[in-house]
This record gives sequence, C-alpha cells and structure tokens, in this order.
Amino acid sequence: MLDPLLSVALWGHFIAGCAYTALAVWLVHKYSGNSRPQILLIGAMSFTAIWAFSATFVSPFSFVAQLAETARNLAWLGFMFTVLRNNNGKQQRSINWIYAALTFVLLLQPILDFVVHSVAAQTPGAIYALQTSVLLRMIFGAGALVLVHNLYSVSAPETRWGISLPMAALAAMWTFDLNLYTISYLTSELSPELISTRGISMALLAPVFVIANNRNSQWRIQFSRTVAFQSASIFVIGAYLIAMVLLATAMEMIGGTYVRLAQVTLIFGMSVAALLILPSGPFKAWLNVVLVKNFFQHRYDYRSEWMRFADTIGFPSPDAAPFYERVIKSLADIFESPGGLIFVPDDEGRLTLQARWNWSTAQVPSRCVTSQTMPFFESTGHIVALDDVRAGQDDRCDPRAVPQWLFEEHQAWALVPLVHFGKLAGLAVLSRPRLPRKLDWEDLDMLRTVGRQVASYLAEASSQRALAENRQFEQFNRRFAFVMHDIKNLVSQLSILERNAGKHADNPEFQADMVETLRSSVGKMNELLARLSQHNKAKLNVPTPVDVSEVVMNALRGSRLVYPIETRLASNLFAIADATRVDTIIGHLVQNAIEASTDGAPIKITSRAQENQVAITITDLGMGMTDSFIADQLFKPFVSTKPDGFGIGAYEARALALSMGGSLRVSSRPGKGTAFTLMLPAATERFSASNHQEAA
Repeated sequence: MLDPLLSVALWGHFIAGCAYTALAVWLVHKYSGNSRPQILLIGAMSFTAIWAFSATFVSPFSFVAQLAETARNLAWLGFMFTVLRNNNGKQQRSINWIYAALTFVLLLQPILDFVVHSVAAQTPGAIYALQTSVLLRMIFGAGALVLVHNLYSVSAPETRWGISLPMAALAAMWTFDLNLYTISYLTSELSPELISTRGISMALLAPVFVIANNRNSQWRIQFSRTVAFQSASIFVIGAYLIAMVLLATAMEMIGGTYVRLAQVTLIFGMSVAALLILPSGPFKAWLNVVLVKNFFQHRYDYRSEWMRFADTIGFPSPDAAPFYERVIKSLADIFESPGGLIFVPDDEGRLTLQARWNWSTAQVPSRCVTSQTMPFFESTGHIVALDDVRAGQDDRCDPRAVPQWLFEEHQAWALVPLVHFGKLAGLAVLSRPRLPRKLDWEDLDMLRTVGRQVASYLAEASSQRALAENRQFEQFNRRFAFVMHDIKNLVSQLSILERNAGKHADNPEFQADMVETLRSSVGKMNELLARLSQHNKAKLNVPTPVDVSEVVMNALRGSRLVYPIETRLASNLFAIADATRVDTIIGHLVQNAIEASTDGAPIKITSRAQENQVAITITDLGMGMTDSFIADQLFKPFVSTKPDGFGIGAYEARALALSMGGSLRVSSRPGKGTAFTLMLPAATERFSASNHQEAA
C-alpha cells in the first residue's frame, strides 16, 4: 500500500500534468496571429506539463524531473522577458542585463544535478554539489520573485488589471519553490509535506492562467518609468547581495586558515562600496539611461515631465525659489542638467543675466552676449549643442552669435532660445548632465516644445510687470486728479479771499478769519501732497458718532469768509460718520454751489433727522442741471458743465458717502438751482446721549 503523502504527490502531479496539457492544447486552438508572448506561454504550459508528468512517472526529484523543472522555469522566464520586450518597441539591444543572472543560474542547474546523480552519495563532492544545487534554486526563486514584482510594478496602473493574475500565479509558484528549497537547505533534507502538495498546488493555479488569458490575450502593458527605476534599483541591490553571498560561500568551500577573516573583509568591503556607489548621482544617472534605452520607446515620459514642469513654474510652494530660478530649474530637471542660467532682455532690449540655478561657478561677464546673439536666435530659434559648435560640427549655428565665454565654459552643454511670437523672450544655458551625452532628435523636439512654453511664461511675466507699472501710474493719476480738484477748490477760495481783502483789510475780525483760512489752506495742501506720495499708507477712519452741527460748521470755516452761506442746523443731531470724509464732501458740494451761483446769491445748508438717517442738504440758486445730465453724467469722473471744471467733486463726494454707509441724493431744475442731500446713518439715541454727556 502506498504512503498517503506519496499518493498525494503522484496524483497531484498527475492532475497538474493533465491540467497544463489541456491548457496548452486550448491555447493552441485559440491562438491566432503572430504574438510571441502567446507562443512562449504555450511553451511554458507544455514544459510545466512535462515537469508534472516526469514527477509522476519517474520521481519528483529524479534527474529527469529536475531537468524538466529547469526547462519549466526557463520557459516562464522567457515568457516574462518576451512580454517585457513586446511592449518595449525597441529591437536594438536586449535587456538581458536583468535576466542574465537568473539565466546563468538555470544553465548551471543541469550540470550540478548531473553531478549529484552521478557521484556516489555522501562523498564531499556530492554533498557540495547538492548544497550548491539547492542554493542556486533558492537564488533563482528569490530572483524570479523580484522579476515578477518588477514586471507588475513597471506597468502603468491602467494596464495592471490584465497582467495581475498571471503574475500572481507565477509569484505563488516560485514562492512555494523558494520555501521548499530554503527549508531543504536549512534542514539538509527534503520536506515530504511540501513535496506531496507541490503538484496539487500547481494544478490549482491552472484556472488562474485561463482567466488571465481571457483578460489579456495580446499581453499588452504600458510602463511606469518611476516604478521601473525603483524596481531596477531593488534588483541591482538584490543581485549585489546575492553576489556577496556566493563569494562568501565559495570562500567557505575553498577553506583555509584565514577564511573567516577573508569573509568578514569581503562583506565589509562590499557593504561600504555599496553605500558609496549605489546612492551616488552618477550611478543613478547611468541606471536611468540604461532603463530608458532598454525599456522604453521614448526617452521621456511626456505626461509626467509636463506635469512636473507645470508644477515647478505654475504652482510654487510657499518657500519656492524666485520665478526666474524656477524657470531654469524646470528646464534643467527635464534634461537631468544639474544647473543652468537664464538671460532676458532688459528695458533697453539687451540680454542680461537674470538668474542662475545651481551654477555659481559660471563666470558671466557684464557684456554677456554679442551683437549677433539676439538677431540670430530670434530669427532662427536654433538650439545649440555647444559641444558640436566647439568641434565645428554645427553648420547652422553662426559662431558670432555664441559669446566667447560660453566656448570657454566647458560645463555649458546646451543653448536654448526662448522665442515667443517671433520675439526673443529669453535665452537659457543648461550645464552638462552628470552622465555626458549628445543631444538627439528627441532632446531637440522636447527643448523646442518646452522652450516655447517657457517663452510664453516669460512674456506673461513681462506683461504682468508692465501691467503692474501701469496700475501704479493709474493709481497715481487717480490720486492726482482728486488732489488737483481739491487744489482748484482751495485756489478758488483764496482768489475770493484775495478780492475781499481789499475791501475788509482793516477789519480785525476779517484779518483773524483770513489768517485762520490761510493756515487751514496750507494744512490741506500739505495733506494733498502727502496723498500723492507712493509711501502714503493712510487708511480711512472708522465711522463713529459725530455731532452733525459741529462737523458742518468746521467744514464751512473757510467758505463762510469768502461767500454768504446761511445755515439752519438741528441741535443734538448725531450721525455715524467720519468727520474728515464729511468735511471733504461738504467742501466739494459747497464749492460747486459757489461756482454755480451768481455773485451774492446765498447758499443754504440745513440738517434734519429723517427716520433712521441724518440728512444734510446744500441748496444753491445757480444754473441747475437737467434730469438726463444727473442720470448719465453727474457722477461720472471728468464730466463737468463748467468750462474750467474737473468733473471730480460730485464723483468723489458720492464715493465717500457710500464708503460710510450713506448716500448722496440730488434734485435740480435748469435755471432754478440745485439741492444736494447727504444721507448718513443716524446714531442710536442711547449712544447719542452718552456721547453728548461725555462731551459736556
């Protein structure tokens, strides 16, 4: 009677053989076209079936079964390699630098297996051959799992759905093998439980391959460059560690007096070398170039590069570098350049150094370009590989357009004109990459495309600066217009004062009022000059309860001296307002009334409470205004009915009234006169009373 574990092993391998035979036949019938991965998949299924039948009819660890297992692993490795190559699109060079180590391990395996089965058991040679054979199978299992992870990881997220199942099945197969051989190596004997369940576990993976083939019969994937670099780095580190273990094991097999010292020295030296070499910039650059040449059809991942470019320039972090440094950094990052310079036209149209990034050693003279630089690059847009110009191999470049200091600066690698609608917006100089290389057609296309985008950013920045300057001038002109209007009002008052001085010069009361008026006028003119200053940061006062009668009388202090004004102001009337702004409003309205009135026609000012507001009305008997003028032009700036008017007073008066939460109303009849009413929020009774008591 057969041992139960042996029965499970035989039947498990037999079922696996039948399953993979049926799967191979099904794939042959389904296969159509010229798909290499599909052919390799049929071959891998066939060798898996041969291995399972060999384990059934001979022995799970006979030489024939082990040879079939090696062929099975080689077939699956070839399938993975073909999937990778089939989606690469390049046929110039293979990517065997990743698969070479595992292929070499598989080629050594039959030799060691033959030695194990040919040499007498328990001899030193047979023991070493058996241990080495098991160790190589462990190494292959670990390396194959790394490759499975690599193939899955480098594929783009949108294509992983089609490759996830076969990669999971292969990972399960090689994980089982790795456990089997690791336990065998550590215990120096084969695990009967794992051997007995190996066949049935392989049979359970067959349906997974059926589903996977229905999902992705063409085995198309797309690669993710970032993960490819990370996976390749992991593989390099793993290969390095495996090499370290193999060398240490070889030393132990050779033996000798100082074998332990030699092993410690080897491991320490290789560890230090790994810490120095693997993280270095040149090694990363070399690895990236190797990946691009062997894995990808194009040098650049245009989507990710464009997103990084946009993030660098358009979405800077709070602690990001200035704009022009970000511009040159965005260019340099794409082409793996460690530094760069950018030149932009100044106000006189001459190229000057605007910024440098990671290139402090570049000696840039004050006269950094020649007279031919701007005309040549503006007309041609030619991208210059400076190594070609130095070697005399660039026939399109005018040597006179390249300044001498760039010829002498050997770190200068590429000269990129940034042209926007036929105008040279800037000129970028990129330093030599860590891994020197020549600019090819893909580099030039990328430089042209990115250069045009950078030029548009530079042109936009220049336009923004010009717009900001224009806004500053606009703000100054706006302030100047208001100031000029106020100066005109002061001049009008002083002119009337000067005319009245001849009549009332001997009147002491007039003299005192005249001095007060002059002092007030000088103070207002100083305030107006301060308003013109760009450093004037004065803010409007917050409206507070004010005595309306007091504010109005203060505003009329100068005007009453030069023109008859009648006032009828309610007592104990308080409004929420800013006294300075009310003074300005009343000054504008009174001055307009004086200018609109005939000599001697009095101006009347009244105040009253109106619901929850305070109304201050200024009435004149002047020329008046039409309804259409009031509706369409009165409150428009620079519109006036007076020959020498500025058209600012009514506009500023209403703006100041609105800023205090009030309004400015007007009623007028041509030939009859005009009444302006300033409406202000009334202060509450409680606050008015308390404020009045404090004043008392």
